[in-house]
Amino acid sequence: MAPLDSDPRWRRTACPHDCPSTCALEVECLDERHIGKVRGNALNDYTSGVICAKVAAYRERVHHPDRLTTPLLRNGPKGSGQFQPIGWDEALDRVADAFIKASAKHGKETVWPYHFAGTMGLVQRDIIHGFRHALGYSREDETICVATASAGWIAGAGKIWGADPREMADADMIVIWGGNPVATQVNVMTHVAKGRKQRGAKLYVVDTYRTPTADAADVFLCLRPGTDGALAAAVMHVMFRDDTADWDYMRKYTDDPDGLAEHLKSKTPEWASTITGLSVIEIEAFAKAYGATDRAYIRVGYGFTRSRNGSANIHAVSCLPAVGGKWKYKGGGALHSNRNMFGVNQTLVRALDRLDTSIRALDMSRIGPILLGDEASLLGGPPVTAMIVQNVNPAEVAPELNKVLKGLAREDLFLCVHEQFMTPTAAMADIVLPATTFLEHEDLYQGGGHMYLQPHRALIEPVGQSRCNVDVLAGIARRLGNEHEVFKLSPWEIIDRTLRASGHPGADEVDAVGWVDCTQSFEKAHFLNGFPNPDGKFRFRPKWFEIGKAHANMPTFPDHQDVIDNATQDRPFRLVAAPARRFLNTSFTETPSSVKKEGRPTVLMHPDACQKLGIKDGDRVTLGNELGEVTLHARPFDGVLEDVVIVEGIWPNRYFENGIGINALISADRAYPNGGAVFHDTAIWVRPAGGGGKA
Repeated sequence: MAPLDSDPRWRRTACPHDCPSTCALEVECLDERHIGKVRGNALNDYTSGVICAKVAAYRERVHHPDRLTTPLLRNGPKGSGQFQPIGWDEALDRVADAFIKASAKHGKETVWPYHFAGTMGLVQRDIIHGFRHALGYSREDETICVATASAGWIAGAGKIWGADPREMADADMIVIWGGNPVATQVNVMTHVAKGRKQRGAKLYVVDTYRTPTADAADVFLCLRPGTDGALAAAVMHVMFRDDTADWDYMRKYTDDPDGLAEHLKSKTPEWASTITGLSVIEIEAFAKAYGATDRAYIRVGYGFTRSRNGSANIHAVSCLPAVGGKWKYKGGGALHSNRNMFGVNQTLVRALDRLDTSIRALDMSRIGPILLGDEASLLGGPPVTAMIVQNVNPAEVAPELNKVLKGLAREDLFLCVHEQFMTPTAAMADIVLPATTFLEHEDLYQGGGHMYLQPHRALIEPVGQSRCNVDVLAGIARRLGNEHEVFKLSPWEIIDRTLRASGHPGADEVDAVGWVDCTQSFEKAHFLNGFPNPDGKFRFRPKWFEIGKAHANMPTFPDHQDVIDNATQDRPFRLVAAPARRFLNTSFTETPSSVKKEGRPTVLMHPDACQKLGIKDGDRVTLGNELGEVTLHARPFDGVLEDVVIVEGIWPNRYFENGIGINALISADRAYPNGGAVFHDTAIWVRPAGGGGKA
């Protein structure tokens, strides 16, 4: 590998944020405490020098004047924002003491360490698993992001990997299904552009509204939320009908092609049209194009999985390249994620030698019901009376926000929040601890959307007194008398031992070259040696009972599973709470350039729906259902079906006039069959707000 830019100010690292790209970065280090520009690493052939605008402006985040810089002790009512500075020793002593007292009263499962993907680092993110396992605290069922998608992909393919995303440059047809990479994974578009330039590839986008990615498409298919399985089934119906299904491939590589063909006889384009809102002509044209194209690549996004039927939907879509034999061709097949391709041994950082699966794993998406004492959600165990929260802001990102906020306000709940900013979650805490950004600590990253394993060192000194996750949890564990070896090691030592345990060179050696290329052979990535199921076959007939307990009503073959929150007379609209281009959950809602670009919370509504309700551009409107209400501004938008509305971005609660954000309307119901958050599966009503007029 060629050396980095000879200018010593530019140093190599990787983006830690919750995006499959895990972009290889170069950061301009002005001195030991300050950064300047951030750019993509052009030597990495996936990132190819391209990064998103929000990370390019990262200096606004790392040097923001509102960064937390010292430990804080609450000295006013919960949520008041009244805190006083204290020292680190006192702060960690108080946390350890609170955990000891809570455990003495209710047992260790009363303590619930809570986290998610504010960093995707395999060390700084996942050390909290080691903390749980070593201390015997309640585990976490990580449902808020990929649970439904993972279940659906595994149901067919067996493991989570797929065709190399760089193969989009070799495709003749690229289908982006349920994703908006222009906003959420910009590097996908780099490789789409290569395919268009090199082979004249046509880009098809399947989504619930006209996103910037859809604007770039040759063909856009706009369907109702939660109906992707119906579209996929109809496409396969046409492939069998028109003899573009690859029977030789299916006989060799799949479990029951005859049963599938029989099942699909009734899944006509006419049938799917009534469910999806697409025209028969659109479905027929898409199916014929896909059936006729060998090098057809499907990039499976996360958006369409965020429904109660998300697992069934992604399984249905993953069946398409198996029916068409597309896996045989370079530039063909599909990719959801390459998560299982890396084989990283995390025994040390996750303290798997102490894992006790009899200890309950609480569903993180049901934090509201859990904190309010819902017995079913507590899984028969004690109430949660003590928490430490890292890498996530549940007071804005979790479903059923009204319950979450009420639960966090409990006086008998001890809450420690380790954060970079005073988020609404931190404002509810008893102890707030200042956290480093990725530029201020060491970590190890794998990319779900590419094949590189990347360690990185800290580039600048920690801001103020901030400390990394490893140091904080090790400090608490030692105070609790726990001597597990992971709490005795530095982050770099953990990285080194993790890499060696995974069959790679050590941390210093890998750091010298930048990354480990974990690219698999074409045959493995395309499952040409068989799928990683016991019989080596792709499963058209999933064994849902092996994946989750709620499997009774899962479809036997790919189909539309009608369990979504359908519109009704009282709630005639379907809401999709989609990502915004310049936000990433709530990670960039403090960044001035991102806030300026996004403007304000806005609901996108079809002009005909606006006209029927007497709503004009900029009018205040209230969205609601049985869970709550939010008020924001309307914008007529013809890139959506008339009965669907879109709200982009998890805007902070304070931007809404009633003080609560869009997730107040989102149910904490578990998706089928093994749980998952249902952010895009919500029926609501829409009304002009009281007082009317623009604001």
